[in-house]
Amino acid sequence: MAKVMIVDDDQTTTSLLETLLELDGFDVMTVSRGGDVITKAETFMPDIFLMDYHLADTHGVDILRDIRKHEGLHTIPVVIASGMDVEIEVMDAGANKFLVKPFEPAELPTLFNELING
Repeated sequence: MAKVMIVDDDQTTTSLLETLLELDGFDVMTVSRGGDVITKAETFMPDIFLMDYHLADTHGVDILRDIRKHEGLHTIPVVIASGMDVEIEVMDAGANKFLVKPFEPAELPTLFNELING
């Protein structure tokens, strides 16, 4: 069972995505504060991250940079979603995929499996 860490401060969004991904067989952890991501990821060891670009305490791209510098996490695929035009910024920072909000949640399992399995 692949592990997904969802990083988003919108509880409605995370609850919906968590339910849908669990129905598709993923083990899901949600994190609402960017400052908690690295510590929780070191324990949970996700196979992929899905994070919002804009969080209450930081930006997803800043967390992405921290992930890419972390020896134990740097190879994990990261998908960043935003309603803003920040694709170039997040891809340059090392994201594996950028999603424009609103995106179709039903497409996530296929995308995640492609990114996890190479």
